[in-house]
Amino acid sequence: MTAETSPTRLALYLNLIRWDRPAGWLLLLWPTLAALWMAADGFPGWHLVAVFTAGTVLMRSAGCCINDVADRDFDKHVKRTAQRPVTSGQVSVKEALLLGAVLALLAFGLVLTTNPPTIMLSVPALLIAIAYPWAKRVLSMPQAVLGVAFSFGIPMAFSAVQGGQEWSLEAVNAAVPPHAWWLLLGNLFWVLAYDTEYAMVDRDDDLRVGIQTSAITLGRFDVLGVMAFYVIYLGSWAVLSQMLGLGHVALLGTALGAVQALWHYTLIKDRSRDGCFKAFRLNHWVGLAVFAGIVLALMLR
Repeated sequence: MTAETSPTRLALYLNLIRWDRPAGWLLLLWPTLAALWMAADGFPGWHLVAVFTAGTVLMRSAGCCINDVADRDFDKHVKRTAQRPVTSGQVSVKEALLLGAVLALLAFGLVLTTNPPTIMLSVPALLIAIAYPWAKRVLSMPQAVLGVAFSFGIPMAFSAVQGGQEWSLEAVNAAVPPHAWWLLLGNLFWVLAYDTEYAMVDRDDDLRVGIQTSAITLGRFDVLGVMAFYVIYLGSWAVLSQMLGLGHVALLGTALGAVQALWHYTLIKDRSRDGCFKAFRLNHWVGLAVFAGIVLALMLR
């Protein structure tokens, strides 16, 4: 590549954080916003909406930096990822880590505008996000770690709405009700569903380089596993929404999510790379349907 055609540093950094692929942060955003609305029993206010929306984008971007550094030696053997900035050498490891740190600090600055329980929860949230890229070296289903990382905005949302000003574990427990943790667990299965679809795209490459994924662990039961994960996610959120008194309107959003999950089955059943990748990329619409049902239910109460 000549100097005239070399991308600028800004373009490389934007590529590193997947700026042109908003599906990644939307997958984090919808369950987080849904939790905000449920915690507030309605509109949570523009401050918290802005904090959690911007924080989601920033932390997902920081996670991309960390992930690409951790996977740089593996990504070079995968056609889809071989030209990522860190893997290709266009962005150094030091640059990527520095950018990730800056983005994480900006996100932490937003958290500081909330309350002590939420600030305390941001610490394990960060540690889990950092741990995920290395989980695939030791766990047969590392997507479970990603599921916790991608779902931790749920208890933080409840804490931001319902938390007080005390710095204690008791304050965290008081701010985050049990159903928030159940929502996290249910959402974890949605992450397992869509990230298994994602892992199905690279299964052959991952087998060759020795990375463990849920698609490899599930083997010939991968499609069945994905659909089971969808059922658990949608079923658990449907039950919890009814326990919280959100009624049939919330179920409508869940039903729309289920229709999309059935469509995804038609995309992944033949295990084609294009079909699996398309299903993954479109998953944020499932989350949007569930979120919209919850918001509408709360508006009509």
